[in-house]
Amino acid sequence: MPLELVEKKSRASLPVHLVAKNALGDAGLEPAAAAWAKANGFTGEAGKVLILPGESGKLGGALLGTGNGEDAFGALTVGTLARTLPEGDWHFAAKPATPEIAALGLLLGGYSFTHYGKKPGKAIRFALPAGTDLERVRWIADGVFLARDLVNTPSNDMGPEALENAVRALAKPHEASVSVIKGDALLAKNFPMIHAVGRASDQAPRLIDLNWGPESAPKVTLVGKGVCFDTGGLDIKPASGMLLMKKDMGGAANVLGLASMIMSAGLKVRLRVLIPAVENAISGNAFRPGDILRSRKGLTVEIGNTDAEGRLILADALALADEEEPQLLIDMATLTGAARVALGPDLPPFYTPDDGLAGEISRAAEAAADPLWRMPLWKPYDSKLSSKIADLNNVTTDGFAGSVTAALFLKRFVEKTGSWAHFDIFGWSPSDRPHCPAGAEAQGIRALERVLTARFGR
Repeated sequence: MPLELVEKKSRASLPVHLVAKNALGDAGLEPAAAAWAKANGFTGEAGKVLILPGESGKLGGALLGTGNGEDAFGALTVGTLARTLPEGDWHFAAKPATPEIAALGLLLGGYSFTHYGKKPGKAIRFALPAGTDLERVRWIADGVFLARDLVNTPSNDMGPEALENAVRALAKPHEASVSVIKGDALLAKNFPMIHAVGRASDQAPRLIDLNWGPESAPKVTLVGKGVCFDTGGLDIKPASGMLLMKKDMGGAANVLGLASMIMSAGLKVRLRVLIPAVENAISGNAFRPGDILRSRKGLTVEIGNTDAEGRLILADALALADEEEPQLLIDMATLTGAARVALGPDLPPFYTPDDGLAGEISRAAEAAADPLWRMPLWKPYDSKLSSKIADLNNVTTDGFAGSVTAALFLKRFVEKTGSWAHFDIFGWSPSDRPHCPAGAEAQGIRALERVLTARFGR
């Protein structure tokens, strides 16, 4: 049984004291507990847990270090409790400064991926402070868990067809509609780049289209990269480069997690989710370096590298989304290694020409403890995507500013939309963190949920 949040504490519930670094004297501990902490070298270091002894050999409570304080990022450290506390009933000794973030941290830290035999976590029940919006915390956690589950699932069980089934499973309880354009029908419906990237696989490429909400509501469209496995194509990746390529549909997983939050909250929007789902495989009909592909928008694209396929399928999907002129268009993709070189695995960059939206996203990212960093759509680099025989190339020749130029490539396919933002996510946590065990991670969607709730309400 995973960690369970409850609204009222039981008589047997034990307290957890949150202690900032080097602030043991301010934690309000009984003298015996304070002496125990000092004797065990507990200093309040972020994520450190110390179990307190009680009478007659029983447990007396626990201390959790929050590091430099109880801001939203510090509050997420409570996630470590889900993996370190003994089984039983627990509660916070004092109300956290950000109770909803703390509650969410508990749930997120208790996540485990058990589909392939791993044992579930310990049975821990944690009572929340009065006034915590438990319903909202749960639907946000559900969205994160959906994204994590999809990315953690290996590609033999998460190909384009399985991804389509996951979209249908999400749509059903929310009474959302789903349509799919599949295989050669992509050519007939003018999605040539999605078809080209996915045609070498034994599972047909497809464009999955989910719609939800009243047609009269403001239009919000989410586009997610759904490359279910990426060999690199004919520009094949080395073996080490393929080890995590099950996560190359992380953009699709994240927008589905965000869609789950939006629909569960009942936000007042007309939601559309577009997922081009493909496998970038190798066979006799794989697309080649030097090919010229026509896009839905009409632009021709020279293929400088078949391993830069994600931007190709996104371009066709973005062109379709743009035709509808949504008020807000968001795309998410595990697009470039350059983003990881620039900002590391835990801080995804985002790009938007809309300064107002950028400010909203940055403030929400801080409030939600869901880190994001704005990067520039640097116009002088646009010329690096030039081609001598086509409208543009899918890669640059010098290898510099890879994340920026990928965003500039996508921007070519968005013209009519009121506001657009692109997120170049990693979708993975290389090591255990308090709120996230090593493995798949949702990035940016908790911040975006805040932006959308503030804009459109529920």
